[in-house]
Amino acid sequence: MNDRSALFISTFNEIEALPKQFPRIPISAFDEVYALDGGSTDGTLEFYEENGIEVIKPVKKGAIFNAGAMTTECEYLVFFAPDGNESPDDIVRLLNGLKDGSDMVIASRFMDGGKNEDDRHVFRWRKWVSWVFNVLVHFRWGGHITDTINGFRAVRRSKLIEMNPEPTGFDIEFQMSIRALKLGHKVSEIATIEADRLGGQSAAYSLPTGWLILKRYLKEFFTGVEPTRDGKLKTTLN
Repeated sequence: MNDRSALFISTFNEIEALPKQFPRIPISAFDEVYALDGGSTDGTLEFYEENGIEVIKPVKKGAIFNAGAMTTECEYLVFFAPDGNESPDDIVRLLNGLKDGSDMVIASRFMDGGKNEDDRHVFRWRKWVSWVFNVLVHFRWGGHITDTINGFRAVRRSKLIEMNPEPTGFDIEFQMSIRALKLGHKVSEIATIEADRLGGQSAAYSLPTGWLILKRYLKEFFTGVEPTRDGKLKTTLN
C-alpha cells in the first residue's frame, strides 16, 4: 500500500503571512512538500526558493487539488493555505485522519470545538450561508459533513481521482464534498479554529462565490460523477 504523504501549500501574494506561518508548518511530517502558487509577484516565490520548497505554478484556485494529484504519486495529500485563517497545528491531524482510514478529512469551523471568524460578529452572514449549503447537501446526499466548503482538508489521491472534480473556481471544495458523498467515500472532520488573516486580501467575494456554489449544487443535483480517462485530471480552469 502506498502510504507516502505530500503537503501542498497554496498561495497567491502571501509574503506578509508566510514568514509568520512557515516556521510552524510540520515539513518533516511529509515525504514531499510543494507550493501551489497562483502567480505571486510580492516576494512569495523568492521566499519559497530560499526555504527549498519546490513551486508548481501558475495554479489557479479551482485547480489546486487536481494539480496536487498530478504532481505526486503520494496517496495522502494535505492542502494548506498560510494566510492565517488556517492553523498549521491542524495539518498533522488531517494527515492522521487519512492514515486512520478516512478517504477525506475536512477541518470544520462549525462542528463542536470549531470556530469561524464570523463568530465574533452579530450578523454572521458567511457562517449562515455555509450552514444553508450544508443543509442542502444533507437533504440530497445525506452524510454528516458540517463544513462542506472549507478548503483546509486532506484527501487520498486515489479517491480524488475518482471524484474527477471540474476545476472551475471557488466551488471546488463544495464539489469535492458532494462527490465524495455520491461515491460513498468515508469523510471525517476535525474541529478547527479559523483565525484572522495575517496579510493579503481574500479573492473569495461573498456574492460571486455564493452564486458559483449555488450553480455547482444545481449541477451536481441533476448529474452523476464523470469518470476520469486513464486517471488523468484537468489542471486548468474551464
